[in-house]
Amino acid sequence: MGGIAYEVRALDLNAHLFEVTLTVAEAAAGQVVSLPVWIPGSYLVREFAKHLQGLQARQGNKPVAISQRDKCSWQIHAKAGKALVLTYQVYAFDSSVRTAWLDTQRGFFNGTSLCLRLHGQEDTPHQLTLIDDGLPKDWQAATALRAQRVSKRGFGDYLAASYDELVDSPVELGPFWRGEFIAAGIKHHFVVSGAPPSFDGARLLADTQAICEAEISFWHGRQPQQAPQRHYLFMLNAVHDGYGGLEHRHSTALICKRADLPRLGQATSGAPSDGYTTLLGLISHEYFHTWNVKRLRPTEFARHDYAQENYTELLWFFEGFTSYFDDLLLRRAKRIDNVHYLKLLAKTINQVLQTPGRHVQSVAQASFDAWVKYYRQDENTANATVSYYTKGSLVALCLDLSLRHTGRTSLDAVMRALWLRCQGGPMTQDDLLAVLADLSGQSYADQVQQWVHGTADLPLKKLLKQHGIHYEETPAPLPDQLGLKLNEQQGIRVKSVLRGSAAEQAGFAAGDEWLGVATGQGKTTQRWRLNKLDDLATYLGSGTHCRALIARDHRLLTLSLDWSGTVRHVKLSVTDPKPVNAWLDGRAVV
Repeated sequence: MGGIAYEVRALDLNAHLFEVTLTVAEAAAGQVVSLPVWIPGSYLVREFAKHLQGLQARQGNKPVAISQRDKCSWQIHAKAGKALVLTYQVYAFDSSVRTAWLDTQRGFFNGTSLCLRLHGQEDTPHQLTLIDDGLPKDWQAATALRAQRVSKRGFGDYLAASYDELVDSPVELGPFWRGEFIAAGIKHHFVVSGAPPSFDGARLLADTQAICEAEISFWHGRQPQQAPQRHYLFMLNAVHDGYGGLEHRHSTALICKRADLPRLGQATSGAPSDGYTTLLGLISHEYFHTWNVKRLRPTEFARHDYAQENYTELLWFFEGFTSYFDDLLLRRAKRIDNVHYLKLLAKTINQVLQTPGRHVQSVAQASFDAWVKYYRQDENTANATVSYYTKGSLVALCLDLSLRHTGRTSLDAVMRALWLRCQGGPMTQDDLLAVLADLSGQSYADQVQQWVHGTADLPLKKLLKQHGIHYEETPAPLPDQLGLKLNEQQGIRVKSVLRGSAAEQAGFAAGDEWLGVATGQGKTTQRWRLNKLDDLATYLGSGTHCRALIARDHRLLTLSLDWSGTVRHVKLSVTDPKPVNAWLDGRAVV
């Protein structure tokens, strides 16, 4: 057993409790331990300590007193130099990729949820032992940690070089499906929990392999041996309804809808379904983070402080640029074609253009405020904020097309040059500006100031036109015409009202239930019940005015609604294939 060793067992599947035994070979006098309040890659204080219970300590056969210091740390009144054993339980019933889960069907945990940090000993080796006592015989274990003594089912001893590596290596438990492939000489494993019998694992492996090879080639060209990962693990939890991912240095945890998995018997040629494309985009996004976030990262993240928020203004680069390249690399991996890619790009453009908050908050501010705004969205979020994912990806698009228009370089080259300049480590905005100037022969300080630190709209139409793309503006769908975000599962409920929209001018508010409409005047008045927004066209035809009948706090109100103004959506199409293919293929600049 090493100097710091954790034993993790499923104490009670029905109660959703893990039990952790932490053994420290040599404790410090008054040893301090703590549990992180957040997990890197998800910028919100989540207070993981709220699920820790029953903390006890002993040295030899004698109990040791414990004093809680604050919300997430404890002082163990231990004697110096002697072995210390801590035991505690963690409640695990959050099915997201960020925390921990345990029931009769599956187990999963991040170290940030289960593993107390030994202050002063973070950089020593940490051992993790996964115990299978009491678990069903068909359960397996999977993690990217280095195996020491491990059974065929994956239970046993694993080693991490430090606490950082330990908590950056999530663990999947259960009767999951398992597959593997080699990409650029690197072994990749894939485990899927919750897959139905129709799941086509071979297709998922083939498509993921193509994505990984495209991304390794993107970063390292003809020298794939320079890739920083020597192995990699994808962990996918398929559920009825869910989506998300979280990146790690040698693995990623993913969630998708079961309906989005590839199915046996489906045609493998042609465009994949929208749901499966979304899953492949998620895989592409999280794998790209292997370089961009987990290694190339903000200087503020050179060493994580697990006890509080870690602020940076650069999430527009690390999440936004990754969001730009995730779909682009699906195209380069030949998983989608030009038409499908442009459809995805137009969707992103429309998302940003339908966000009034883009004129209120810059993407640099959005990055800094992620802790209190992006992860705490409410009915006013779209009016006051902008997503550093979506607008950040469009900043990347504008830089890429601007660089290509110079005829000297591209954003592909900039990313590779940044990797070399920063040695795959911490970077600043000044590093980006220096590389942009060096490769293009001109300063991009003004563009970065305007696009990243300003709130004006980006020059998308001009830049896309220069590269053979027709930028067409067409009437937007009805909800966008009205300026409403709706929930139509049971009736029509207003989730949010966009700033300056027809709905805001009419007096709609979040929480309203839209019951019906009235048309005409006096004896010609007609009142109609609405079950879904599509009913509006049935009762109004091509009209753009009605009296909306709504319920608010059990009061019935009538609002005068007029959406005769023009709200546009963007559609993209190819006018000149040569520059488009050069861009989408990642070939020489225009």
